[in-house]
Amino acid sequence: MARSSGQKLKLLLLRDFLLRNTDAEHGATVRQMIAHLEAQGVSAERKSLYADLAALGPDSYGMDIISDNGVYSLASRDFELQEVKLLVDMVQSSNFITRSKTDELIKKLEGLVSVHDARQLSRQVYVRNRVKTMNESVYLNVDKLSEAIAGDLRLRFQYFQYNVKKQKELRRGGKFHEVSPFALIWVDQNYYLLAYSPEAGAMRHYRVDRMTRIQTQPGPREGKELFAKTDMSTYTTKVFSMFTGEEKRVRLRFASRLVDPVVDRFGEAAMLIPDGEEHFTVTVDVVVSPQFYAWLAPFGRDAEILPPPEVREGMLRQL
Repeated sequence: MARSSGQKLKLLLLRDFLLRNTDAEHGATVRQMIAHLEAQGVSAERKSLYADLAALGPDSYGMDIISDNGVYSLASRDFELQEVKLLVDMVQSSNFITRSKTDELIKKLEGLVSVHDARQLSRQVYVRNRVKTMNESVYLNVDKLSEAIAGDLRLRFQYFQYNVKKQKELRRGGKFHEVSPFALIWVDQNYYLLAYSPEAGAMRHYRVDRMTRIQTQPGPREGKELFAKTDMSTYTTKVFSMFTGEEKRVRLRFASRLVDPVVDRFGEAAMLIPDGEEHFTVTVDVVVSPQFYAWLAPFGRDAEILPPPEVREGMLRQL
């Protein structure tokens, strides 16, 4: 590397060194920085390096560089370790992100912290074992669907499922769905498309990682008035695991110890009414489906469906 071009890169290389090798618990000496720069083909003198550190520091470029007895370190950064851990957990717990893409994203996230902190992120990769989708095209699907929504375009696509051999099988004999897309919803660690189906005359939802051969069609979209009436803040509460069914207003009775899961499911706005010393009731609008009954079943005797009677009878049939 020519000396002139090397000197132009010196500040950038020094910045990268501090980002990758120092943090609040680990620092580096000027001698170590000089050795790193020389390994990159850039000569540096101690005096000029002090000037470079000052130029990168909080009073100039804005990096939070601190010095303690000749040891320099980056005390804070755009993303702290706890924030990156949160992002890693979100990536790992997302069903729609494939295993290979998970590893790739985590590797990129490691670049946001020092090499010392990155080891903690690497350990998390092996601790967790999530079920991952097999559809690598989901990332492209999300972008294409977002563009269709923003561009007021219609969509046509095929929908598939996996058989026991993990092979894709097109549903409805490969017939295309033709819909007007309105929203992408994140629920139960999966992306879903909320769209108006002219065939059904209603809003329908589709798992994004089960969609294939997505094609945009000229707009405008249909069903805009119906979508405008949809309360998205309560939509996922009513539709359990995104399966369709008949919406009912249901009164439920729970043991007091189940307040947390009830609030998690129905939100803090749900009105809990004490029923004796050890129980409470709640009245909610839900889409009655096998998934609703499956959510209730593990609570056993601690949960009871009150009115309407047809929902109680449905639970008995499901059991």
